[in-house]
Amino acid sequence: MGSVSTEQSPEEQAESVGGRDERPGSRKLLALLFGVAVVALGVDVGSKVAVVANLEGEPPVRLLGGLVYFDVLRNPGAAFSLATGMTWVLALLAIVVVGVIVWLAPKLRSPGWAVGLGLVLGGACGNLADRLFRAPGPLQGHVVDFISVFAPWGGVWPVFNVADSCIVCGGVLVVLLSLFGRDYDGRVHRRNKQVAGKTS
Repeated sequence: MGSVSTEQSPEEQAESVGGRDERPGSRKLLALLFGVAVVALGVDVGSKVAVVANLEGEPPVRLLGGLVYFDVLRNPGAAFSLATGMTWVLALLAIVVVGVIVWLAPKLRSPGWAVGLGLVLGGACGNLADRLFRAPGPLQGHVVDFISVFAPWGGVWPVFNVADSCIVCGGVLVVLLSLFGRDYDGRVHRRNKQVAGKTS
């Protein structure tokens, strides 16, 4: 009662030959993961370059009737201005996250996980690029944040950027997939009684 079993589709059961996965679908998932990551990184970097060039030092720009403001800030901390003063630790943590995702990528058999991890990878690389290449120096660079919701200057919610949004959305997607029993390797976990009901 309450135990969990693992059920695989016929395709998943036949996925390996001699211990190696040779399905073309795995290459498609790699392309999906890194494609999502590249798009997320490109949008993040492009938006930061644009707002720094045009809006830094200017009053906040009001959009959508005050629902969103563009207000450029330099953040030495983590997403949503957390852990300020630990910039180098956060940079090293981002490098670890990127390394883990790259290591896990060949094992992916789930499109949902590929999209979720791609978003996290792109977002992590976007903020890591700021920490490596922006002032005051490598591993100490301040991240460019510029999206403030409901009020300027982060009066209601901390100012964030596209990379932060990608990390949060990708993380939420991965958590939801896990809660619904969808593993990164394509396996689906269901309760024993549900599986037994199908086979009886």
